[in-house]
Amino acid sequence: MKQLLILSGKGGTGKTTIAGAFIRLSGAKAYSDCDVDAPNLHLVMAQKAEPRRTDYYGMPKAEILADKCLGCGLCKENCRFGAISGENGYNGYKVDAFACEGCGVCEAVCPAGAVSMKPAPAGELMLYTDDSKVFSTARLKMGSGTSGKLVTEVKKQMKAAASPDTELAVVDGSPGIGCPVIASMSGVNMVLIVAEPSVSGISDMERIVKTAETFRTRVGVCINKYDTNYENTERIEKFCEEKGLPFTGRIPFDPEAVRAINNGQTIADVDCASACAVKEVFSSTMKLLFEESDGTKT
Repeated sequence: MKQLLILSGKGGTGKTTIAGAFIRLSGAKAYSDCDVDAPNLHLVMAQKAEPRRTDYYGMPKAEILADKCLGCGLCKENCRFGAISGENGYNGYKVDAFACEGCGVCEAVCPAGAVSMKPAPAGELMLYTDDSKVFSTARLKMGSGTSGKLVTEVKKQMKAAASPDTELAVVDGSPGIGCPVIASMSGVNMVLIVAEPSVSGISDMERIVKTAETFRTRVGVCINKYDTNYENTERIEKFCEEKGLPFTGRIPFDPEAVRAINNGQTIADVDCASACAVKEVFSSTMKLLFEESDGTKT
């Protein structure tokens, strides 16, 4: 199974719009949304069935048992994250679950065994299975810091549920270059960067390229809303030429695309300028994805 990861480096470039169109055009039987902080691929990829929901447990959280607490204050003194509140001599120490990082130091230093590490839900995994298709996604619980691990679980869930003969999986990544992006990038066959012709868009694209180079992952670049700034569009194309990166095409700004998304459709479902352009980008990207370096098909 080939995995195509679609990234942007920043939010608002149209990454999910392109991912939805690619899923529709390819008829992909497996796809996932790895933007666990704000998943929204499901809005354009309507699902008939309810998902199978599973709690995801990240780092454990400390819990202080008041009936065992001696009030010595060692837990508070040794907490590097300021997650424990209370006063010495008073057995009213409490743990702020949002601040607790689950390191376990408080449990180790407590002389009375009044601190224990308890599993804490950090998010929810969701798996849609419908018409032989698999859609894996998740939502991170507010305040949780284990987004990278949850992304890994999203991808594992997709691979485990997909049919053995599945040829293509489309992965909608998250913006930025942090832990969720790194976890998304691990093990994929190709990254398609959806670039935006703006100063911040170009900067974030360059950062994504550097990250992909670390993983030695094949990279392609397309430009969305290219006609909003022709000068920056040319800068992106020149950057790709200098870096030897395949450029897969331009997609114009299109009010019809906005209407399609608002109606819960992909741009591949409507007849508009952006739909025509994304089909060309899709064709170029598939050739890169399913073509080995010697030019033969896999």
